[in-house]
Amino acid sequence: MTDIMQLLGQEAESLLDYQCKAIPKEQLHLPNPHFVDQTFSSHNRKPTVLRNLQTLFNHGRLAGTGYLSILPVDQGIEHSAGASFAPNPIYFDPENIVKLAIEGGCNAVASTLGGLSSVSRRYAHKIPFLVKLNHNEILSYPTTYDQTFYATVEQAFDMGAVAVGATIYFGSPESRRQITEVMEAFKRAHDLGMVTVLWAYTRNNAFKKDGVDYHVSADLTGQANHIAVTIEADIVKQKMAENNGGYNAINFGKTHPKVYSELTTDHPIDLVRYQVANCYMGRVGMINSGGESKGSGDLAQAVRTAVINKRAGGMGLISGRKAFQRPMKDGVAILNAIQDVYLSKSVTIA
Repeated sequence: MTDIMQLLGQEAESLLDYQCKAIPKEQLHLPNPHFVDQTFSSHNRKPTVLRNLQTLFNHGRLAGTGYLSILPVDQGIEHSAGASFAPNPIYFDPENIVKLAIEGGCNAVASTLGGLSSVSRRYAHKIPFLVKLNHNEILSYPTTYDQTFYATVEQAFDMGAVAVGATIYFGSPESRRQITEVMEAFKRAHDLGMVTVLWAYTRNNAFKKDGVDYHVSADLTGQANHIAVTIEADIVKQKMAENNGGYNAINFGKTHPKVYSELTTDHPIDLVRYQVANCYMGRVGMINSGGESKGSGDLAQAVRTAVINKRAGGMGLISGRKAFQRPMKDGVAILNAIQDVYLSKSVTIA
């Protein structure tokens, strides 16, 4: 098992002993082995959606815990194949992406229509597939930032996927069109019994102010989460909150002083708990993204992110670049280290 305290270093006591008082854990619907029965079954979803959601929970090293560890590799479109796979060219072959997810003990593998369909007959029955329906692409010049659908829900269903995912850039000029597109896709997915996962990202150049990037502020990402669950995302993927006060700094929208004085503090667990609270107090699970690979510190950073997510009431991690931009053995080790946090009985809800 991973030595969690050693990897957390000087932050160990602060992250492992902290107790949330702003939003107490008793108010949350927490991940647990019976989450689908006890919490999610109250939703209006079809029995086939519940079955496929339970399939996600029942796979990999975290099977039976109520937590999720997902390998996402859609960066070949989002960031270009060269930028994504040059550090480890074996991942130009989608089969190795699926093998990494299996060897790494993940609950599911998330990737593109083409990537997963190219190996679906060999692997769709061995690990749950999550097909990412839309992507940004940066081959157009000048570079623009928008989400375009590359796949239909029916194509994902036909290859045996249990879930579909999509991104919305909340705050962007294109966000209202994206909301409509994704809402319609999620409705069709639910009709077919598939689980829906939303990458609920904020994007607007105005969200950077005075040297601070409020794309990862608790208040703005929290509102993105709230819209995500409104359009019936079954799982919300969100970047981990790193600061707060985006509304006030940018001076737009609506908020309330108690968001900052009573519902949050500066502690990272409280910031992420506010993100969870905006997912209907955990009635819909929130998984945090693992972030880009930065080299030798990736293992410690991945464990830190997992500890914060779990103690805040989150449902797990969806971590890709830290795992696939290195040799497969090392990638498996990072995925297992993340999972060890959720398997550890000593890492409790704050």
